[in-house]
Amino acid sequence: MNTDRDTSPGRENTPFSKEEVEQLLREAGGSENLDARGLNLKGINLAYLNLPGALLVEADLSGADLRETDLTGADLSGANLNGATLLGTILNQANLSHATLSGANLSEADLSDANLSDANLCGADLSEATLSEANLSGARLDRANFFGADLSGANLSGVDLTEADLSGALLNGVTDSDLPQE
Repeated sequence: MNTDRDTSPGRENTPFSKEEVEQLLREAGGSENLDARGLNLKGINLAYLNLPGALLVEADLSGADLRETDLTGADLSGANLNGATLLGTILNQANLSHATLSGANLSEADLSDANLSDANLCGADLSEATLSEANLSGARLDRANFFGADLSGANLSGVDLTEADLSGALLNGVTDSDLPQE
């Protein structure tokens, strides 16, 4: 697999295009071999792509359009997804630990069994999202919108839910001890 990247001066400030990502996918022989660690993918449109198992550790995906993208089992730990659109995105069993998703739109996203420990989801829209059995321990969830979300069995220990909207959210299997005490 060719993992050479353009490291010419100034390239780190130039976001990759969708065509360049598709070329990386072809060279890798599939998304499970895609190594996009630390890449500048700011504002990229990757909507509707199938990227299960992709390695996107510490990638800059701020403002990216990832609507309905399949990121099942992908590693997005430490990634910057501030302001990204992840409407209906499949992120089940994905690793989003230490990721920043402030202001991201994750409505109707599937985050079942996802690891969001220590992630920053301040002001994120998770309305109607599925977060069953997700690990949200230590996450910043202040001002997040969980209207109608499924948080059944989610780990909410040590989270910050200041001004979060949990109206209509399913909290089956979430104990009072999982919720922060005032």
